[in-house]
Amino acid sequence: MDVTMILAVIVAVAVGAVLAVLVLRGRGRDDRPEAEAATAALAGRLAQMADSQAAVQAQLAERLQTQERALTKAIEERLAEFATRIDRRLNESAQQNHSTLSDLRERLAVIDRAQKNITELSTQVVGLQDILANKQARGAFGEIQLRDIVESILPPSTYAFQATLGNNRRADCLLRLPNPPGAIVIDSKFPLESYQALRGARDEAAQAVARRAFAAAVRKHIQDIATRYIVPGETAESALMFLPSEAVYAELHANFRDVVEEAFRARVWIVSPTTLMATLNTVRAILKDVRMREQAGVIQSEVQKLLKDVTRLDERAGKLQRHFEQASEDVRQIRISTEKVTKRGERIIDLQLEEHETTAAGSLVAPDAARLTTE
Repeated sequence: MDVTMILAVIVAVAVGAVLAVLVLRGRGRDDRPEAEAATAALAGRLAQMADSQAAVQAQLAERLQTQERALTKAIEERLAEFATRIDRRLNESAQQNHSTLSDLRERLAVIDRAQKNITELSTQVVGLQDILANKQARGAFGEIQLRDIVESILPPSTYAFQATLGNNRRADCLLRLPNPPGAIVIDSKFPLESYQALRGARDEAAQAVARRAFAAAVRKHIQDIATRYIVPGETAESALMFLPSEAVYAELHANFRDVVEEAFRARVWIVSPTTLMATLNTVRAILKDVRMREQAGVIQSEVQKLLKDVTRLDERAGKLQRHFEQASEDVRQIRISTEKVTKRGERIIDLQLEEHETTAAGSLVAPDAARLTTE
């Protein structure tokens, strides 16, 4: 309820009470002058109260306006601050979203490239499977891998690919080594079908059959190399069987020791890409040592010539030293002669001075001349 309404109600109640009192008094006795005076006083009082009420109401209205302005200002400031915060939060959120989207795009690009690489790798794996499925293509694959390894380690003059031997057999690679041991043949073999059958066997019976087939395939390769590529008088007493797969090589040495020992007895050394690299590095060291031995005679001849040159140089240095000594002696003799000449000149000068100073020149010249003659 408004304060003005409250004051109006109070004033109305007070006026009603005064009027009621006056009426009751008028009924009891007839004092109109006093009633009028009281009414006038009450009217004055009411006027004062009305003025006071108006002043209070004005002050209250002004205070309310001031509070309203302050409240409005505070609300506007809070709203501006809130709007600034919201704007800043929105900008930060937009930047974070932009950064997140950029990172997401980059990761999607990386994933896309990885997917492309996986697709290409899958295509290459399928192509490799197609190559390995064909025996001729598989043989070419092994020969290419053998060629890459040999060419990356040895100089071109020490090997030959598809070289024909004296028995009309063509070797995948022939290493030209000096005697001993002589030329060594490297032949590439890849028993892939039997190995895949061995890896795909599920029960013991199938594994036993696959093991026998794998061992038989490797033994056949060993016998073929031993009979075809070990030629007495032309090649070394051993040959190398190159397995292009490390997995096949590991399986053979892990579970088929008897086959490996049979290869040792046949002088067929089984190598994988890794062990072939080590073997070829050893061969390169042997070739380097052989070249050094071949050049040893040339080195000795050059050293002998160098010693002759040094001896000749020493002789010439001795002759030059003798020339220097003779020249030094000649210089010493010349110095002696120059000293004698200098001394004689000094004596002659002394004699001339004596002739000017002495009054009896005739008596002095004869002895001096005799002395000069004797000297």
